[in-house]
Amino acid sequence: MSQQATVQDLNADAQSCAAWIARFLKARGVDRVFGLQGGHIQPIWDHCARLGIRIVDVRDEGAAVHMAHAHAELTGELGVCMATAGPGVTNCVTGIANASLARVPVLLIGGCTSRAQANLGPLQDIPHVDILRPVTRQSRTARVADQVIRELDEAVARAMGDLAEPGPVYIEIPTDVLRAHVPPQLVLDDWMRPKAPRVLPPDPAGVAQAVDALWGARRPLVVSGRGAKQAGPELIRLLDALGAVYLDTQESRGLVPADHPATVGAMRAAAMTEADVVLVVGRKLDYQLGYGSPAVFPDARFVRIADTAGELVDNRRGEPELLATPALALAAIVEAAGNRAPALDADWAQGLRARHVARSTGATVPQTGGDGRVHPAAIFAAIREVADPDYIAVADGGDLLSFARVGLEARTYLDAGAFGCLGIGVPYATAASLAHPERQVICVTGDGAFGINAMEIDTAVRHGAKPVIIVSNNAAWNIERYDQEFNYGGRVVGTLLADSDYAGLARALGAHGERVTRPEDLAPAIARALANAPALIDVTTSQVAVSSDARKGLGFVPDYQPLTAWDDAERRRRGESV
Repeated sequence: MSQQATVQDLNADAQSCAAWIARFLKARGVDRVFGLQGGHIQPIWDHCARLGIRIVDVRDEGAAVHMAHAHAELTGELGVCMATAGPGVTNCVTGIANASLARVPVLLIGGCTSRAQANLGPLQDIPHVDILRPVTRQSRTARVADQVIRELDEAVARAMGDLAEPGPVYIEIPTDVLRAHVPPQLVLDDWMRPKAPRVLPPDPAGVAQAVDALWGARRPLVVSGRGAKQAGPELIRLLDALGAVYLDTQESRGLVPADHPATVGAMRAAAMTEADVVLVVGRKLDYQLGYGSPAVFPDARFVRIADTAGELVDNRRGEPELLATPALALAAIVEAAGNRAPALDADWAQGLRARHVARSTGATVPQTGGDGRVHPAAIFAAIREVADPDYIAVADGGDLLSFARVGLEARTYLDAGAFGCLGIGVPYATAASLAHPERQVICVTGDGAFGINAMEIDTAVRHGAKPVIIVSNNAAWNIERYDQEFNYGGRVVGTLLADSDYAGLARALGAHGERVTRPEDLAPAIARALANAPALIDVTTSQVAVSSDARKGLGFVPDYQPLTAWDDAERRRRGESV
């Protein structure tokens, strides 16, 4: 006679610490949590599910962080993920580091052993807090049950940038603390209550200085970043009033329409070299902007606006520097300028725009590379042919990202970011589809990057997400292969991949899958994928189609600057031979 295990409810206490955590998340508007279940976090997991918070379970904890990251980027809300102790938490480190550099509010709730077992050698016990501290805004263990919600309130404030730069936070709660009873009178309402975003008005003296600098400029350039995301209308009004040229970055793609007369993305180098005043809005001067160096901006004075000091004082100081909510600062500058006529060199601005239009629209899109395989640029031409104008684009990869930055024209765009974090494609696209099920989501990824989180196709299928994943399959880590071939004596080592059937993998996981070997078949295949998503299109692409990043030396890592031309300019500035 078989014996059946007795069913018991170890999580029945509606006033346990874990139950309060779930209610806190619900009160803060969290409607989904990304994660991978484990015993250390099961009490929270269970109470979240009982409250109707959607659990999006993944195949690897790192993907959960990427999904929370994308959710936060696309919704403006807090992204929440959970991971169990030990390898569960350590699998999150790369994703958390990526969110840290991107300054995205992500809350990672981790598990840890009970207080009584700490330091005895229990299962999966490792100093998570110490490991995550360098890449988070806060990393803590909450050991007192009736203070956990207070700790969470502070953690969320830090993630959202109330106390400094926004970014990820980590908090872990021992399992015995999660099970502890917490009477309601010990949980203060103000800990549970959602908080409105902080608003920083600009300093009037700084606004007046900014007007003098910008309206006195002959060749003004505006560059936007993460901090400008909520300031699109105000940014456009300033561009219209000033007549400046404009460059977006990976952090702010789509903020200003591609057809706006200020946009000169195809003339990025010329705009940076020729500008005499550069207004930087909510953007660090990192490697993508040549660190603000005079070698890259030889004639420029900077004006900087940001709502956090980290985006205001790095590398190149502004005159002035406005620590303010960007939308308020931009609106104040336009209002203070009034009817003042800018000193703009209109011929310069119009000429730069005309060259941008000619370069971005005049070239014929190549269909195949020298080896006869599909050219990566043909993928983006096919997307333009069949995608809705409002689709969400995700780009992942090394070499492919160079093609994607030019070829993807979506108003909503996510990519591997300043960290160059490959493997984000499928998780980002899945989270985007869940956040915006009414919109098409198209991810274009290199085959190397795709392999890092390929199994998350299974997550998309199980949770009803509808992304279309297009894999540029050139059977190589191509930017590195190119670097080896041309800079290391032709010794190509460890950078070639198999010409694998990724469409077959997708079909095995329950998604629609097709392989495309001819450029003329791309648009029909993508249209079918959109109609049958989740879907994957495996495109056999050319290894010998060289990206602009490869030609500029991004894989080479010069001494002073990320690109060889900038490095040469830096050497000349330092009096070194080139």
